[in-house]
Amino acid sequence: MLESLFKLKENHTTVKTEVMAGITTFMTMAYILAVNPSILSATGMDASAVLIATALASFVGTLMMSLLANYPFALAPGMGLNAYFAYTVCIGMGVSWQLALMAVFVEGIIFIVLSLTNVREAIFNAIPLTLKNAVSVGIGLFIAFIGLQNAKIVVNSDSTLLTYQNFKGGTFHSVGITALLALIGVVITAYLLIKKVKGGILYGIFLTWILGMLCQAAGLYIPDAEQGMYSLYPNFSAGLNLASFGQTFGAVFTADFSGIRILDFVVVMFAFLFVDVFDTLGTLIGVASKADMLDKEGKLPRIKGALLADAIATVAGAIFGTSTTTTFVESASGVTQGGRTGLTSLTTSILFLASILLSPLFLSIPSFATAPALIIVGFYMMGNVMKINFDDMSEAIPAFLTILFMPLAYSISEGIVIGVISYTIITVLTGKAKEKKLSALMYVLSILFIMKYIFL
Repeated sequence: MLESLFKLKENHTTVKTEVMAGITTFMTMAYILAVNPSILSATGMDASAVLIATALASFVGTLMMSLLANYPFALAPGMGLNAYFAYTVCIGMGVSWQLALMAVFVEGIIFIVLSLTNVREAIFNAIPLTLKNAVSVGIGLFIAFIGLQNAKIVVNSDSTLLTYQNFKGGTFHSVGITALLALIGVVITAYLLIKKVKGGILYGIFLTWILGMLCQAAGLYIPDAEQGMYSLYPNFSAGLNLASFGQTFGAVFTADFSGIRILDFVVVMFAFLFVDVFDTLGTLIGVASKADMLDKEGKLPRIKGALLADAIATVAGAIFGTSTTTTFVESASGVTQGGRTGLTSLTTSILFLASILLSPLFLSIPSFATAPALIIVGFYMMGNVMKINFDDMSEAIPAFLTILFMPLAYSISEGIVIGVISYTIITVLTGKAKEKKLSALMYVLSILFIMKYIFL
C-alpha cells in the first residue's frame, strides 16, 4: 500500500528512511509548538488554544502535502508571519486578533484560487535556474543563522548589531552552557554524518538534549526564567487544557470590522499574501533543489498539489486560530536524512497530531538541541552554490544578492524580491534579455516588487 501510494522504489527510498526523515523534520520544527503560542498570546489569545491550533494546522497542511503532492515538505505557522500578526497588526495597528485571523483567512482563499490556476506555478517557472540555486544557498545560510540564534551562540550587540556569546559572563550556567552544548551538538552531529550513521541528525538532537539534562542534574545548567531558560526535563504534571481550544476555533467568523478602514484591512491581507506566496515559493525552490527534484528546466513536478496544500493549510489554520501556515525551511532536515516522498511528510503530520497529547514532551525539546540540526542542514544546502556560474557576472551578481539578503533581511521573500529585481535590471541593461529568454512575468514581478518598496 505504501509503495503504491508514495512510489518509494521509484524515488529510491525505503519506509525506514522516510519515517526517520519525517521524525527528523518534526524534531527540528517542534519549537514552533512553544514559540507560536508565546508570540500570539501577546495579542490576548489563549496560549493553550494557540498550541492546539498550531498542531492541528501543521497536521492538516503537512498531511495535504503528503497526499496532494507526494513531497517530503512539512508545514506549520510561519515564523515572521506570526510576529507580523501579533506585533504589527494587532498591537501596532490595534486590530483585534479575530480580525487579523480574518485577514489570514481571506488571503488563504485567494491563495487557493491562485493555486488552482496557473499563476503561482507560472511564477515558480519564470524564476531563472541561477536564482533558484541561489535561493537554496540563501535558505541554507538563513537556516544556519536561525540555528545560531536559537542556541544563543550569536546574540544582539549594541555596537556591532550581532556578536558571539560571552561564555565568561554571569549567565554561563543558563545561556552560556546551552550555547556550549549546541556547539558540542554540532560536533556530535557532524561526526555521525561523516560516519554515515542513518538518522544522524535526529540522533544528534536527542544526544544534545540528553547532555543538557545531565548538565542540569549535575548543576552545570540552572534554569533561569528571566533569561527564557527553563527545565530540560519533560513535565507532564500540568497536562493540557483541551477545552481552551474553543476560544480560538471559529473565532475568525466573529471578527468585527467596525474598528478598521477597509483599505487598512486590504493592506494587511495583501501583506500576509505577499510573504506567504514568496516564502512558500522560496522554500519549495530551495528544498527541492537540495533534493534534486527540479527537472532540467528548473521546474518542480506536481507543484500545483504542493501549492494547494499550502493554501488549504492557511485557511484551516485561520479557522483553528493561528497565523499563516506555510511550508517550513526545516523540511530540508528531513530531505538531508533521505526523505523523498510524501511518507516523510505523513510521518511528520502524525507527530504533529500526537503532539497535542504529548505537548509537555515536545515543548521540552530545547532550542539548543535542535540548533545543531539547523546549522548542519545549512551546510548541506550551501552545496548548490557550485551550480552558479560565477564566470558570468550578470548571473552571479543577482545570485549573490539573493543569497546575501535572505539572512541579513531575515526573510526568504525579501531575498527573492532583491534577486528578481536585480536579475531583470542587469539582464536588460547588459542587452541579454533575448539571449537569456527573460520571461514577461519577470518584468511584471520586478515592477510589482519595486512598487511594493515605494508604496508599502
